[in-house]
Amino acid sequence: MTNRSMTVQSTEAIRRWRPAAIMTLAATAALTALTVAPPADAAARPARSTEAAAPRDAGEPLMAIVSIESQHVTIYDADGWILRAPVSSGTTGRETPSGVFSVVQKDKDHRSNLYDDAWMPHMLRITWSGIALHGGPLPGYAASHGCVRMPFGFAEKLFDKVRLGMRVIIAPNDAEPVEFSHPALFVPKSEAIAAVPVRAETLARAADEAARTALEAKSAAAAAAREAAPLAASLRKLKGLKTRADAAFARAERAIAAAKTDQAGARAEELKQKAAARAAELQAQLDTAEAAAKSKLDAAAAAQDAAKAAEAKRADAAKAARDAKLAVQPVSVFISRTTQRLYVRRGFEATMDVPVTIRNPDRPIGTHVLTAVARAEGGLRWTAVTIDNGDNAQAALDRISIPQDVLDRIAPTALPRSSLIISDEPLNRETNYHRTEFVVALANQPQGGLAMRRSPANVRFARGNAWSYAGFTRWRGGQRRQGWWW
Repeated sequence: MTNRSMTVQSTEAIRRWRPAAIMTLAATAALTALTVAPPADAAARPARSTEAAAPRDAGEPLMAIVSIESQHVTIYDADGWILRAPVSSGTTGRETPSGVFSVVQKDKDHRSNLYDDAWMPHMLRITWSGIALHGGPLPGYAASHGCVRMPFGFAEKLFDKVRLGMRVIIAPNDAEPVEFSHPALFVPKSEAIAAVPVRAETLARAADEAARTALEAKSAAAAAAREAAPLAASLRKLKGLKTRADAAFARAERAIAAAKTDQAGARAEELKQKAAARAAELQAQLDTAEAAAKSKLDAAAAAQDAAKAAEAKRADAAKAARDAKLAVQPVSVFISRTTQRLYVRRGFEATMDVPVTIRNPDRPIGTHVLTAVARAEGGLRWTAVTIDNGDNAQAALDRISIPQDVLDRIAPTALPRSSLIISDEPLNRETNYHRTEFVVALANQPQGGLAMRRSPANVRFARGNAWSYAGFTRWRGGQRRQGWWW
């Protein structure tokens, strides 16, 4: 496709999305401003791929594989590739990181807070610090600030097909999934899968009941505390008066010891007697008040203890219900040679972190993404994608010994879209944030576009009309933007 025809095609796509021509020109200009000059060797590079669709009915996209070397993206369903398009990845110093990611957010009309409100339509976010796939101009070479730009029309077509959690693999070279089998792969049990909804419903009801009990206990504790509050205040006042009377008695004793005349000693002794009488009187009042208040104070303390116990039970029940609900989600497992650990996530939530044994732990194992693409007779059908040097996927899995009790917790309810990632790398820091899948960045490849971005200290999802992230707020339909968010 010539540059002129690509430009016409992109312009037509933009017209479909932006009725106001002035908005289109401004948005395109903002994105073009982010494009750097072509590298010196651009003319010597191989011709870029063009957009293509498989000549068959496409299923749901399961993964996207971006090739940095060839500057193209390929979308796969359970039976192979379904869509292809050229891309423009990050330029030198702001490179798109190679590794394993997933779509964590979709925004049809995203605008950059970092780059002069640049339009990034049909955004598929893969890191919370700001790496994404989105529509944008393609000059024919790597030119972005770390994102993966796709043709405008392609990005629009892809947007509605992609669900949150879709795997995005960014490979330094060309990579593609191949059929894969291994005895260590998860084999689900139909009876276990069938039991999941029943268990989830039962635990959800138990969680609701525990929540009601906790609320009742909290209300009872508050009522008991209100009833005991005047008595507690009276006791505090008496204790304060008693403390001051004891202090007056002590001062009088010191005055007697320091008296230099009989007259001074007599005055000090008189003060001592008065202070002793006052202290005794207050002690008697305090004893009487404590005896009278004991039952109500004890009841308030018991109610508070009961409320704490009920809240702990509610939290345990809520966790059990949440874990049961997550069991209907595909399972993602990551095994790191660096940390010698196995991590499990379902529905973006961490559910397990256990040690694992890897033979020859000092030898590279590579980076492999194994994906359950569909149900098959007796289990699941798997594919493998390898994007880093080391063992092949078969040899890599041969080196790993997963504890049987861990397999027993994972395998029976494994579903299509489940995955097993094996890598020399540790989890990237972004995996620690709420609502992420595993993020694995290849340390032997440039990570400029990821390294330059300050990751959010905390990610919050606001209810209603705003999203809030670590000091940044974006109001839907309004103009308020602040902070560093991209």
